[in-house]
Amino acid sequence: MSGIGVPGIILLVILALLLFGPNKLPELGRAVGRTFREFKDGAREIIEDEPSKKKNETPQPAAVQTNAEDKRLPE
Repeated sequence: MSGIGVPGIILLVILALLLFGPNKLPELGRAVGRTFREFKDGAREIIEDEPSKKKNETPQPAAVQTNAEDKRLPE
């Protein structure tokens, strides 16, 4: 898996400092953290919901059809 790497992270931090200033960075960090947490919780709810749906939707056995021909003895 390829990542950004240490130089890329340093560049992003410097860019964020230039764009937003040091006073806004903690606020932005909290907002990003909340966003990731909400996404993670929503994904967990979806994942936990799927098995319960499958469990409740058990297939019903097919109805056995009995015809008069089925009851005859083989010739």
